[in-house]
Amino acid sequence: MDDQPITERVANRSIKPTSKAFREFMTKDWGQAPVEPELTRRLEGAGAAAARRQALGNVFPGDRLVFPAGKPKARSNDTDYRFRPNTAFAHLTALGLNHEAEAVLVLEPVEETEAALGAGQPTHEAVLYLSPPGTKDTAEFYADAARGEFWVGRRPSLDQMATVTSIRTAHLDTLPDALAKDAGMVQLRVIAHAEAQVTELVQKIRAEAGCAVAPGDDPATNPDAALAEAAAEARLIKDEYGIGQMKKAIAATIKGFEEVVKALPQAVAAERGERVIEATFEAGARIGGNGVGYETIAAAGSHATTLHWTDNTGPVRPGDLLLLDAGVEVDSLYTADLTRTIPVSGRYSATQRRVWQAVVEAADAAFAAAVPGNLFRDVHEAAMQVIAERLEEWGLLPVTAAEALAAEGQQHRRWMVHGTSHHLGLDVHDCAQARKELYVDGRLEPGMIFTIEPGLYFKPEDLAIPAEYRGIGVRCEDDILITAAGPVNLSAALPRSADAIEAWIAQLAA
Repeated sequence: MDDQPITERVANRSIKPTSKAFREFMTKDWGQAPVEPELTRRLEGAGAAAARRQALGNVFPGDRLVFPAGKPKARSNDTDYRFRPNTAFAHLTALGLNHEAEAVLVLEPVEETEAALGAGQPTHEAVLYLSPPGTKDTAEFYADAARGEFWVGRRPSLDQMATVTSIRTAHLDTLPDALAKDAGMVQLRVIAHAEAQVTELVQKIRAEAGCAVAPGDDPATNPDAALAEAAAEARLIKDEYGIGQMKKAIAATIKGFEEVVKALPQAVAAERGERVIEATFEAGARIGGNGVGYETIAAAGSHATTLHWTDNTGPVRPGDLLLLDAGVEVDSLYTADLTRTIPVSGRYSATQRRVWQAVVEAADAAFAAAVPGNLFRDVHEAAMQVIAERLEEWGLLPVTAAEALAAEGQQHRRWMVHGTSHHLGLDVHDCAQARKELYVDGRLEPGMIFTIEPGLYFKPEDLAIPAEYRGIGVRCEDDILITAAGPVNLSAALPRSADAIEAWIAQLAA
């Protein structure tokens, strides 16, 4: 039995040069490496990020706030998933690409915090802690597959990152001393789930200062939970930059849907046609953006009755419906989230059309309710009113629509168990840690962006409905911006009505 540690066994699988002659030769005759163009200019979102930092700092005057970017996560053995920074870190720095693994943003309270708060000035100074690039005279350059320049590329310099972000930078090695400064007198708060090593450092500093924090996720008693809650709530209202990035993500997503329609014949011909759909969309997402914002749902036939069908292993057959729920994440990490349910053959059957149109009508009712001042939950209730009424008309409800809509009823939810809306932005389910009174029970305000996505899902084995409905799954999802004048459908360019979708398919096929 091999009792050698697994990390050593993995290392043994690679044949690396180790001779003295090699090591000496590797340190000589290196010129200046080329600089990536994006490291020579200020990020488009740097100004917006500065305003966000000031607003969040105002919530915690006098406290030291810690936002780790996180580390790459292992996929298997010594291979990692593509790195994506923690959302709070990305929101406050505008960094979205892969330069900042292990970086930590700290909002350091200024000495005259109360005076600054009263004068509308920043209560904190931002400092971005990073590891500078290694040098070519060390083994890291050629032997470290996780950090070495030869393996993963050159890390940006501190000066380059300062240029990109307009944030003062410092060596990551100085982070422990910076966090420990005035420990016991300055409250430390950290986004605790972002990186275990940084969280452990914060907890150690607190313990040594005699101000350890009890575990828990109650923002009233846990300073880290309060920071995570405030960081999520800071994203409920999108600024001009965020709205612009959402529009870019939505436009790229609509283009991806068009490419999927063009690929329908190829999908029909393939054994696993759903994979053709998935691959077609995700290829465009990677070329035109950072990738997909979440796992693509390419659900054909009865697979569409599974809400989060991401296996995408099934065939795509003429006569079936294809439910495509997908979104492009752009380089800034903002993502769209759109769904259409389209007829594979280009024409809806009578029953498919009836179900699709009912779902669109529910979405229209939800859209009409999405006005400033209304509650977020009003959007869902408007959609459910239509869903229940249509189910009653079709004779599927065991009670009246009114009885089903009552709190003690809810029979209509058998065929739509999910909510109608969720906030959208840097995460596909953004702001999830916000307080209920600001989310589900919150008032709609200009700058909010969320989905409207009613659906109807009739399982193939559902004996409570006539056979003609069984196996039909439908969802219609658009991305909505609340303005002072009312809601705006940011994804209106993607056809919605049955007639428009059939004409769209015919046009793209031609």
